[in-house]
Amino acid sequence: DRSLRFVNGDVRDFECLKRVVADVECVVHFAAVTSIPFSVEQPILTHEVNAIGTLNLLKACLNSEIERFVLASSCAVYGEPRYLPIDEEHPVSPVSPYAVSKSEAEHHCKAFHESYGLKTVILRLFNVYGFSQGMNGEGGVVARFMERLYYGLPLIIYGDGEQTRDFVHVNDVVNAILLVLKDENGVGEVFNVGSGRRTSINGLAKTVLDLNGVNLGVTYEEPRLGDVKHSFANIEKIRDKLGYMPQISLREGLGLCYKQNTEKQFSTRA
Repeated sequence: DRSLRFVNGDVRDFECLKRVVADVECVVHFAAVTSIPFSVEQPILTHEVNAIGTLNLLKACLNSEIERFVLASSCAVYGEPRYLPIDEEHPVSPVSPYAVSKSEAEHHCKAFHESYGLKTVILRLFNVYGFSQGMNGEGGVVARFMERLYYGLPLIIYGDGEQTRDFVHVNDVVNAILLVLKDENGVGEVFNVGSGRRTSINGLAKTVLDLNGVNLGVTYEEPRLGDVKHSFANIEKIRDKLGYMPQISLREGLGLCYKQNTEKQFSTRA
């Protein structure tokens, strides 16, 4: 597509960022270290990419005609929830280097909105999943389940599987982004983006196996450092302000993922 231009760069490279944003109207910032276990092993690198990288990009935008700056943040900033579902007023209490770096990125966005008038919006994404997803990141459990399903291997769950998450399909996340790009009501705001439903990892595994009519079983391993026990979004704010409403159920989304991934992703590795 001639309307797309790919630049192989680094958010830690300020001069590169200035060139990238020179002729654009909106920035949707996803560049980040997304793996919690990796952030535990590499906290400094995680901070440099997620926090300083965001600061670099914000500063670069001040020299351009940016209409909107959208930060893809994370529900991880809330830490262990004090109540469920989690709304945007819930205290921020990150428990991993990844979550801390995302919280810092949010503060930079708020500061640039207040100090320079940059039209920033913060989206706290819950567990995003979808076609061609990598094995890392907050929603990576779906991708890992799909890969093991494809190769006929038992699913692996870290911990007892009773931890809960709010899984939201990537198509619904895209719709949320489009809403904040075109609606002034989102400027300067923080929004949760999720499905508004909670699912245990055991329940997720059962749905994945049931959908495909197999009985591969589940293997349980030690919990991962930095993971919270429960996470579940209150999405009333983005619904009421912007009209966001998730369209894809978890069962439907998982069915789409398996069909698309087996046809186009895992088959290319064989």
